[in-house]
Amino acid sequence: MITKSELDSLVLKYENKDFIKDDPVQFIHRFKNKKDVELAGFIASLLAYGSRVQFIKKLDDLFINIAHNEPLNFILNFEPELIGDFNYRFGKPVDFISIFKILKELYDTTDGLEELFNYGRQQGKMFETVVDYFYARADKSVGQGFYHMIPNPRNNGAMKRMCMYLRWMVRKSSVDVGIWKFMKPSELYIPLDVHVGRISRQMGLLTRKANDFKAVEELTDKLREFCPDDPVKYDFAMFGYGVNHK
Repeated sequence: MITKSELDSLVLKYENKDFIKDDPVQFIHRFKNKKDVELAGFIASLLAYGSRVQFIKKLDDLFINIAHNEPLNFILNFEPELIGDFNYRFGKPVDFISIFKILKELYDTTDGLEELFNYGRQQGKMFETVVDYFYARADKSVGQGFYHMIPNPRNNGAMKRMCMYLRWMVRKSSVDVGIWKFMKPSELYIPLDVHVGRISRQMGLLTRKANDFKAVEELTDKLREFCPDDPVKYDFAMFGYGVNHK
């Protein structure tokens, strides 16, 4: 099994500003206003699957050419025709229209995503509460793309992109912005995908074979042994180990 000192050295090497430019976290660093940041992060996390080059290109198109670098203003004044035929893989225009309409309602009637996530945490069902809010308001015409971008945690999936989004919002570092204070970094879960699952098994940190939420819990518990206050900082170590052992 890899040692704590080896993991910590990888964190030190890879958790720096150079990490930002090739990662979807770059989109939250483009904005200063808190609600612009949290919206940019949420939207970026929805598309963060498949080819990194491709989804970053799509997000650039969305934020620059469609939202005109004003995520909050884009959502508050959203009209379906604004996005034209914008799509990405499973996500069709109708799926994005529904998500943006729901975000508009959320920001018109509440303090936004932070309030929604915080309410879910208080209920002890954070992911379920957030997802149920979107599912209850989804247009009947939405398809696979909507449910891929906002997956149901009751299916025991890893919820990788939502865990990643929370890392961005809750941790404070040279990479993560830490603008949400209602929860501590110690409460976060590691964002687990096929790559992190493979690397963590090679490191001897994960025994479960399926990349599901039970694997997320097992891996996060192991990482908490190394750093109880900030277990998901080792997300950078996983990335670094993968770079070093291609």
